[in-house]
Amino acid sequence: MNPIWLEHYPEGVPATVNLDPSLSINTLFALSIKQFAERPAYSCMGHTVTFRKLDELSAAFGAWLQSQGITKGSRVALMMPNILQYPVCLFALLRIGAIVVNVNPLYKARELQYQLNDSGAEMIVVAENFAHTLETVLDKTQVRRVILTTIGEEMGFKGIIIDFVLRHLTKKVASFSLPNAVYFTDILNRGRRMKLTPVETDSADIAFLQYTGGTTGVPKGAILTHGNIIANLSQVLAWVKPFLNLDERQIMITPLPLYHVFSMVANCLLMMVIGAESVLITNPRNIPKMVKEISRYKFSIITGVNSLFNALLNNSDFRKIDFSSLRISLGGAMALQPATAKRWREVTGKPLSEGYGLSETSPAAIITRLDADSCGSIGMPIPSTEVALRDDNGKDVGVGQVGELCIRGPQVTQGYWKRPDETERAKTADGFFLTGDMAVMDERGQFTIVDRKKDMILVSGFNVYPTEVETVALTHPGVLECAAIGVPDERTGEVVKLFVVKRNPELTSEELIKFCRSNLAGYKLPRRIEFREELPKNTIGKVLRRELRQPAVEENVAKKSA
Repeated sequence: MNPIWLEHYPEGVPATVNLDPSLSINTLFALSIKQFAERPAYSCMGHTVTFRKLDELSAAFGAWLQSQGITKGSRVALMMPNILQYPVCLFALLRIGAIVVNVNPLYKARELQYQLNDSGAEMIVVAENFAHTLETVLDKTQVRRVILTTIGEEMGFKGIIIDFVLRHLTKKVASFSLPNAVYFTDILNRGRRMKLTPVETDSADIAFLQYTGGTTGVPKGAILTHGNIIANLSQVLAWVKPFLNLDERQIMITPLPLYHVFSMVANCLLMMVIGAESVLITNPRNIPKMVKEISRYKFSIITGVNSLFNALLNNSDFRKIDFSSLRISLGGAMALQPATAKRWREVTGKPLSEGYGLSETSPAAIITRLDADSCGSIGMPIPSTEVALRDDNGKDVGVGQVGELCIRGPQVTQGYWKRPDETERAKTADGFFLTGDMAVMDERGQFTIVDRKKDMILVSGFNVYPTEVETVALTHPGVLECAAIGVPDERTGEVVKLFVVKRNPELTSEELIKFCRSNLAGYKLPRRIEFREELPKNTIGKVLRRELRQPAVEENVAKKSA
């Protein structure tokens, strides 16, 4: 019996995709290089790398890595914003069978040290803007080689100017000392004199360790194989094909960071497969500069998050752009607001659709129709994806009933790196991944998220786990007890709110936030603090976050109903 959503699939989208277990991302890369050699592949700040050049650069970088003992299965961390060096490094690592460990450049020292040690990364490529953070933890990790890059590296004279401004005028590069580090350009020069040794990879080989939070507050590396990624590329490609003419060259705007799984797969890898140009936006927070950059392109695809779409819509120059070539606008990583989708259509004349997924699902699992606006629903399962809604007893619930969203498909992770216990807890006996999101399905097979079973907080598409925030806050001598929850926020979807029982009566919100800022990435910071005499607890003394969350949940439900 076919799921009811198949009856409402866009015309031309198949129910399943065929997968070849012998394939790897490298197979697809080689095909794209052959087919699209002279096309622009990635552009950044007016500088473009063609597919042929990408092949040459990644081969040189990969050959040097091999000369340094990086082999199949080695873990190498990438810590940089959206710059051209990222895809060069990524494809070089995949070509030699190494495992990519994406690192958020916003991480503080504590967070960086943990991820490097947990992954066992033995090498890191880091933009010098973040090198000062690495310096403080390097001797506490297994990293034996540091590769430095700059924002303007490989951009010629323009890049020299960019780096001069960042270092000396805007002071965006803090002083650091990494005396044994090697710069990216020097490595390429050496690698060009070497030969890349081909490495066989197939669908079972690990491609990425994509770190995501855990209910214990300890980040976990979701194991994503070449097969997981190829499956998701095939699934998403099947979903978008009816809306794109793949015989024409497509241009995609990439404001979300490539180290985030959504952007990495959709904007970096999928664009490689279809021979499209991905325009990398290094600093999407600078909306006027971003608008000036993208107005130079007749782009056909743009991805983003709700807060970014809102910021663009509020920019007068963005509203003047010619959107005649735009075909797909897709939001992910955080909930899209129907009001944002409505304004987007008014300004661009095109729908704003929504996708749902997780690091553990590579990431896409459910997407709205690309010819329809997001209206609060996250859409339908994409080809070869099974979705079930289950109650607390593991039984399926019917149409209109709330249950935990469970996903099964070839894109779902095999588990967590060195975490067999977490892997076992995350999956059901019949192989479904437990997302922790509570959802409801209507009679057309459309799913809507209504609540979160787990305590995870979602800030601008990034996972924040309460225990991590609480652990940091509790190290402040003025804090006796605390509990963190997510509360609705129009700009970021949710923000962290911290409930605190004081040990020191003189403790202030400002003092505690300042303390947390030195230990947590900015998006994890408590934005609201409420002091209380006591926290709600159960009979064994466990803090009941759900009771603290209840007003926030009611507020969110009221907003959706309005």
